[in-house]
Amino acid sequence: MSHLIVTLPGDGIGPEIIEPTLELLEAVGDFEFQEHLFGGASIDAHGTALTDEVLNACKRADAVLLAAVGGPKWDTTDPSEPRPEQGLLGLRKGLGLYANLRPVKPLPALYEASPLRRERIEGTDLLVVRELTGGIYFGEKTRTEDFASDVCGYSREEIERIARTAFGAAERRSSGGSRKPKVSSVDKANVLETSRLWRQVVSELHAREFPQIELEHVLVDNAAMQLVSAPRDFDVILSDEAAMLTGSIGMLPSASLGGDTRSPDGSPGTGGPGLFEPVHGSAPDIAGTGAANPLAMFLSAAMMLHHGLGLESEAAAVESAVEGALQAGLRTADLGGSAGTKQATEAVLANI
Repeated sequence: MSHLIVTLPGDGIGPEIIEPTLELLEAVGDFEFQEHLFGGASIDAHGTALTDEVLNACKRADAVLLAAVGGPKWDTTDPSEPRPEQGLLGLRKGLGLYANLRPVKPLPALYEASPLRRERIEGTDLLVVRELTGGIYFGEKTRTEDFASDVCGYSREEIERIARTAFGAAERRSSGGSRKPKVSSVDKANVLETSRLWRQVVSELHAREFPQIELEHVLVDNAAMQLVSAPRDFDVILSDEAAMLTGSIGMLPSASLGGDTRSPDGSPGTGGPGLFEPVHGSAPDIAGTGAANPLAMFLSAAMMLHHGLGLESEAAAVESAVEGALQAGLRTADLGGSAGTKQATEAVLANI
């Protein structure tokens, strides 16, 4: 059975890392790819970062694979001018994506590439869960010559569904092992009213549906400190601070899922598409040089195979191929080596 994948190369190094990703996917399965302009490239062609045509194409797909968006060319402080990032927010809203999953598990081959000492990161295996549709990104915005505001708001429903995703993920991660499931809910409850509601709702849901899972509330300042001092103490956490634990942000994949996608454990949902993308940006400074690290893009494709399409063996094959290439000595420039996009792709394909 062929799966329809909409690909959004985007900007900067995006086209350079998505092309070898499609080659990798073709080596493990049967897929139909449909490419569309998105982000800055779409602004240049259509005056908007996300057209209705592209959004509708994404809705019809089995999954959406996004490379990177943005760059200095489209940076502006004028609220009337389009920005590439608006396309990403529009895609999340249009597809109903509310849960962003970011696994952080440093590979032994890259322990020495992390800025943290080996003994600090060894054994780290955590999952970052982010809420995507509430909060300051989607709140009402005002702007005058001398004043601007962004409303940060969360409903009980939004908090409950993302908390349920986190608790469910912690439960599945501990299944069959000796590890006790734990969720670290990060907030700013000492200052923000939204965080106080967040903490209350998460606590109530925990007591009602997930009492068997350990829950801790952590202020964001303390969470940032603990992430670099004792990352292995975390299981499921809400934060953006975890990137460099892997040795490079070029190694971090992500999945954005919603109520109509497959559930976060990969079981079938009602059939809508998820969005899969590397955490890194468009890196315009190295675009066109052939130096881009495609590994986070490859691992995002593996998350698509698992969470988006339920193709477990194919997902495992991609993850194993990336790990095998690194164990054999593959190092891109961001990992302290000299391999470019082409060499990295060949090394991973050789391990399929």
